[in-house]
Amino acid sequence: MSSESTQQETPLGYEAARDELVEVVRKLEAGGLSLEDSLALWERGEVLAKTCEQHLAGARERIDAALAVVEEDVSQG
Repeated sequence: MSSESTQQETPLGYEAARDELVEVVRKLEAGGLSLEDSLALWERGEVLAKTCEQHLAGARERIDAALAVVEEDVSQG
């Protein structure tokens, strides 16, 4: 099993996905890659960006839920 397929099977945390995305962008910006390598990196970057967005959306939902509880407590108090 390749490390790429292992990466796709193991869910990444936000920080790991963000750090890998930063590295992907750095490599793409540096240039000098073949078209095939560039496309593969771009695709990986898209997956990583989506992972980050999902983590941030989940965090946003948790914050909204916590704020709703606090507002409810304040209004009842």
